[in-house]
Amino acid sequence: MTALVIAEHDNVSLKNATLNTVTAALACDREVHVLVAGSNCSAVAAQVAVVSGVSKVLVADAAHLGASLAENLAAQILALAGGYSCIAAPATAVGKSVMPRVAAQLDVAQISEITRVVTTETFERPIYAGNAIATVQSIDHIRVITVRTTAFDAAPASGSAAPVVAVEAIPDTGKAAFVSRDITKSDRPELAAARIIVSGGRGLGSSERYCALLEPLADKLGAALGASRAAVDAGFVPNDFQVGQTGKIVAPDLYIAIGISGAIQHLAGMKDSKVIVAINKDPDAPIFQIADYGLVGDLFEEVPHLVQQL
Repeated sequence: MTALVIAEHDNVSLKNATLNTVTAALACDREVHVLVAGSNCSAVAAQVAVVSGVSKVLVADAAHLGASLAENLAAQILALAGGYSCIAAPATAVGKSVMPRVAAQLDVAQISEITRVVTTETFERPIYAGNAIATVQSIDHIRVITVRTTAFDAAPASGSAAPVVAVEAIPDTGKAAFVSRDITKSDRPELAAARIIVSGGRGLGSSERYCALLEPLADKLGAALGASRAAVDAGFVPNDFQVGQTGKIVAPDLYIAIGISGAIQHLAGMKDSKVIVAINKDPDAPIFQIADYGLVGDLFEEVPHLVQQL
């Protein structure tokens, strides 16, 4: 029984989400292979080869695989799928785009965003915005899964020496072409991987107040900045700041929710945080029901005071 994990990377460095997916795959099968599909991606393959638990690294290197287009990546996975009992990818934008194509071509059901492996055929996954956990059993010959990475520990990025094997790259499908990519550059930690997150909601009132209040606190803590959907919809911050069911799923060591009421869709994205701190003037705000520490007060007074104390 061997699982194939699809590595997520930028052709230079391996994304941490892959390490969590390796841990999930090891719980599914005894042996784990990792596919690195990209362009001039030998550096990524070398990083994968030392990940604990990985027994083989497959490298498909071609120019048309460099942008991780769903059409080409899915075709590459399908070319290798026959030798595996499980194919797993992180439940990221790439994984969510690629894996349904793979499942459809294999004529199997995809099991999305698993949070626990019960047996090699049985998994748990959240439904109803995380308010219920479904136990799902698959009898398909190949299990196609995406992994909610916050639910699994990252596999150690050292301690192994797996062989790196080149595999034949599939021809370009010609169904899509990479045009450009706009990447937001920031000195702050990446939101999905940050240990500390300072997140703001509609209660901040404006983009200017969001920046004026939250940025000094984030600077003091070395934290990433996040936001509720309401704050994003109001135009306070860009979409890539959004935490929640329709945004990014996070599980930092510390999550500070400021001016966030605690809508179900937001809670679904951050309730697995190790410690949750909430600041809100409404003592009945739903966020206080899951917060480890709560402060009822005017955030425009409390936050500057907190920064001053730090």
